[in-house]
Amino acid sequence: MSAVPPVEPVRAGSVGAWDHECDVLVVGFGCAGAAAAYEAATAGARVTVLERAGGPGGSSALSGGEIYLGGGTALQKACGFDDTPGDMFAYLVAALGPHADTGKIRLYCDGSVEHFRWLCERGLTFNEGLFDAPSWVPPTADGLMWLGENAWPYSTLARPAPRGHRPATESFGGWLLMEKLVAAAREAGAADHADTLATNLVVDGVGRVAGVLARRYGERAAYRAHRAVVLTTGGFVDSEEMLALHAPVLLGHGKVSDGLDDGGGIRMAAAIGAATRRMSAVQIALTALPALAVRGLLVNGLGQRFVNEDVYPGVFSAAAVLHQPGPYWVVVDEEGYDDVPRRDLWGVRPTFAAETLAELEESLGVPAGALETTVGVYNRHAERGEDPYFHKDRRWLRPLRPPFAAVDPRLGFGGGGRRDTGVAGFTLGGLHTTPDGAVLDQSGRPIPGLYAAGRASSGLHGDGYVSGTSLGDGTFFGRRAGRAAARSAG
Repeated sequence: MSAVPPVEPVRAGSVGAWDHECDVLVVGFGCAGAAAAYEAATAGARVTVLERAGGPGGSSALSGGEIYLGGGTALQKACGFDDTPGDMFAYLVAALGPHADTGKIRLYCDGSVEHFRWLCERGLTFNEGLFDAPSWVPPTADGLMWLGENAWPYSTLARPAPRGHRPATESFGGWLLMEKLVAAAREAGAADHADTLATNLVVDGVGRVAGVLARRYGERAAYRAHRAVVLTTGGFVDSEEMLALHAPVLLGHGKVSDGLDDGGGIRMAAAIGAATRRMSAVQIALTALPALAVRGLLVNGLGQRFVNEDVYPGVFSAAAVLHQPGPYWVVVDEEGYDDVPRRDLWGVRPTFAAETLAELEESLGVPAGALETTVGVYNRHAERGEDPYFHKDRRWLRPLRPPFAAVDPRLGFGGGGRRDTGVAGFTLGGLHTTPDGAVLDQSGRPIPGLYAAGRASSGLHGDGYVSGTSLGDGTFFGRRAGRAAARSAG
């Protein structure tokens, strides 16, 4: 393993001259940092944002752009859905658990309609249209999408409503979200310094965070924050050392990040006594296409089905990677494959095709008779519109008929022969914070002058995840942290 740079705190008395001064210093210019910077600047604070890359955006800009919102947003109403904060809360507690932060979830659900308006006021628009099928990232410009709310067992726990809100662009839209948020932060008066890597927190004589030391264009730079520092530096999926210590399930798999989520902000805060929460929690994405899986079967390395394929794809991903023997296969028939719109296939082609299940079993290397048993049981119940084992919705139930095909998720999106583990993910755990972003120490007390939001903090999540909850809680709680930091007494 590579050496990890030291992050010990620096005493303010040893800094000497400060190179830059502000009221609120935000470290990291992704969605949480942009939201925090905007709110702090709007509250009258002098704000500086540090970004280690050559410009703002971070992992947020590379994301699909879905923002998990509900409770009765204007977009939901325009698409014909009546939603309530209570239904949203019931779904999120189940989907983001176990051990989700129910206090933060309640605040998020109760404030979701206002947060949607806030995003629209920052210049985001959302097309009035529903993408009505399971997907990681819909290949259309529809503004609303389902994220597992209408799949069993969640549909039995709360009235289903689609809550994935997508900015008005086709395919990946994180860049558009960041374009609007960065512009808003700058227009509000926040200054930003790119190519600036924060390396150490600076602490004064009474234990208050007073600023940071950084490396800017290779030179040391000292930043004084008269009110507070807000850490929005992202998670730690790009640190092999931290993954080995806290979330080894992601070792060896793909990383969903901009390549700079190395946990630096978490480590700097921990070095002054900050507590962390849920550091083992991760989002796992099996690159099996939901559009194919829902029209067929997802099976494990023994040819056995183990989940209802219409769930949010992260649910079947976690079920597979954490609990099933691999490799994993999506088995479909010709009708199911042809039913998927070409734009929703992302260039993926069948890995194997066969006239009989016995031939397909041999190609996949699963035990003889396994697929014949699995498909036979599925077909028998599908004829009656039932799925007693896993409760897939009747809409997607249809007996599978020859010829058959299997898709290997290890080929990734786009096919082309590229082979990897078929799994990618990112971390969800981070600094333990209050709903206003104050970072807590090991005794549960706020560390004076230190706030955090986004994936540098432990937000809504327990062991579960739903697309859009990172951009959602990053911007929502980033706003709260920015306002609290601006009020902080230096």
